[in-house]
Amino acid sequence: MNEAVKFDSDIRIRAFRAVDDPETCRKFIEGHRKVLTIYGIENITTNTEDWMFRRSIFVIVVEKLDGSKLYGGVRIQIADGIHPLPIEEATGKMDPAIYEIVRKHAKTGAAELSGLWNSKEVAGLGIGSLFPSRVAVALATQIGINTFFTLCSPTTVRFKDWMGGKILDEVGNNGTFYYPKIDLLATALYSDDMFLLSATHPRERDKIRFLRNNPEHMAVEKSPFKNHHTNIHYALALHNIDTKEFHIDYKPFHQEDIN
Repeated sequence: MNEAVKFDSDIRIRAFRAVDDPETCRKFIEGHRKVLTIYGIENITTNTEDWMFRRSIFVIVVEKLDGSKLYGGVRIQIADGIHPLPIEEATGKMDPAIYEIVRKHAKTGAAELSGLWNSKEVAGLGIGSLFPSRVAVALATQIGINTFFTLCSPTTVRFKDWMGGKILDEVGNNGTFYYPKIDLLATALYSDDMFLLSATHPRERDKIRFLRNNPEHMAVEKSPFKNHHTNIHYALALHNIDTKEFHIDYKPFHQEDIN
């Protein structure tokens, strides 16, 4: 029998719309801020509480089965025609090309993965980083999102080949920026084939399709980086979802929109 990860033998990965679970959103914010503080990051654009009141935000958390502790998570922020995506806020004044790129993809549903974090207990296991990212891609068909954007750190950019991500080299210095502070390099990525997953690694494609077909199940998962196994209870079924809700036709972009 596979040995369970020492931090817990069973955990849950759960997805929900932010406005449906404010208590967990607050735990997410608290955990994310603790991790940012460790790295001396205080001014990141998504380190706020306003997102938890938006219907265009979905949250994925890695937590204890009883919900008493979060080990990590990520947000899916959808381009809703009202609130700019974090990648727009972070890079737009440096390179306004990002605004038109987001507008183009929003017609068939565009979103950003942001606020990815994990606690020390799961550091290096992929449970707080790769697994939530995989779940986010799986949720794209439920929500009606065909394009994901993200700003990756040097640690998480390695997932792009697994998830079918491409460098958004039209912006920044061939897709890179110093963000959220001058000594940290971020890479802008995007994936615009969330339904077919044609550029996704076959191993990941199979896992993502299984999650789409089986949003509520338990599986013994192995860390991609270490010889650790744990029982993960997936709770990914979303309710009252309109897959066309966030197919947005923006007004034409003008430079004065960012002034």
